[in-house]
Amino acid sequence: CKDGGIFKKILVEGEKWENPKDLDEVFVKYEACLEDGTLISKSDGVEFTVGDGYFCPALAKAVKTMKKGEKVLLTVKPQYGFGEDGRPATGGECAVPPNATLHITLELVSWKSVSDITKDKKVLKKIVKEGEGYERPNDGTVVQVKLIGKLPDGTIFIKKGYDEEPFEFKIDEEQVIDGLDKAVKTMKKGENALITIQPEYAFGSSDSHQELAVVPANSTVYYEVEMVSFVKEKESWEMDTPQKIEAAGKKKEEGNALFKAGKFERASKRYEKAVSFIEYDSSFNDEEKKQAKLLKVNCNLNNAASKLKLKDYKQAAKLCTKVLELDSGNVKALYRRAQAYIQLVDLDLAEADIKKALEIDPDNRDVKLEYRVLKEKIKEYNKRDAQFYGNIFAKMNKLAGKQEAAPMAIDSKA
Repeated sequence: CKDGGIFKKILVEGEKWENPKDLDEVFVKYEACLEDGTLISKSDGVEFTVGDGYFCPALAKAVKTMKKGEKVLLTVKPQYGFGEDGRPATGGECAVPPNATLHITLELVSWKSVSDITKDKKVLKKIVKEGEGYERPNDGTVVQVKLIGKLPDGTIFIKKGYDEEPFEFKIDEEQVIDGLDKAVKTMKKGENALITIQPEYAFGSSDSHQELAVVPANSTVYYEVEMVSFVKEKESWEMDTPQKIEAAGKKKEEGNALFKAGKFERASKRYEKAVSFIEYDSSFNDEEKKQAKLLKVNCNLNNAASKLKLKDYKQAAKLCTKVLELDSGNVKALYRRAQAYIQLVDLDLAEADIKKALEIDPDNRDVKLEYRVLKEKIKEYNKRDAQFYGNIFAKMNKLAGKQEAAPMAIDSKA
């Protein structure tokens, strides 16, 4: 702990290089004694979540520095043991005196890795059995799994892949609930995992009639999943040039369909994927470069429209800038970047884009309407500025008046 509060002496070296994290569940053996050798606590196997800790603060601190199979002797000062108060005798275990230093033999037998899939702790994946290799599915991958879905009381509401063939679905196609889709995407072949999914990523605020039971509104659900196999979509480096252009065109069309359906986040991902296929075109011939340029322009433009819908105005402006680097006179890019700049209150930049767009296409109705919006915004901000500075000047004048009046009040009283 860098403060001399816990010293760790390694008795048996561990395996590999990984250490447990706060969300992981560890299985340990330990024996804790006072300095005089009095045994105060012992366990031949206990499981706990690292972040929640167990017995005393030193166990959680130390276990995060240990490898699987490692056995250590800890010398624990009171601040990481039981502090100034000590601990009364409890459950057949001896009392710990105030300000006691402890000696703890600790062995990290194993642990189950738990990951926060959505970074908000609303979809957690606990690995029960490690998978093979390093490959994981990507968007568009067809996965084959065995799965059981349960409610908090243990009721099974779905069971698939156990009778004959494994259950098959495609990642990022809304064929399963969002939390399951996201979690399965992180699994390796042969991996077994327990997945906990909060309602926001599960069935939401309505009852849902599933295969074997009804999932009540606002339910947290639990899935046992085994990744049997998966077939990934080809990556860019696995394709020749015509295949890259064809794949980019296909992703663009998928993005367009999703955009029309109002699924802007998923549409955005499709446009990004399309551009990734043709981003590096140094090996393309002249005709292929023309096709790639057109696809880049269209995909970045459509992605900018998606980002505007998602209110990600900075990213929308960046995407339009990319288009303008390829085609400086693109009116749609100028128009959409102006829309983004207006929302970001970069009104001068917005005006410059709109004026340039109108120079190129003076009769463009959408650009003219956006110019009106911009002028209203400018009026609104000018009015707000005038009011703001007016209030400041009024306060300054009032303060100056008080300062002048103060000596007169003293004189009249004298």
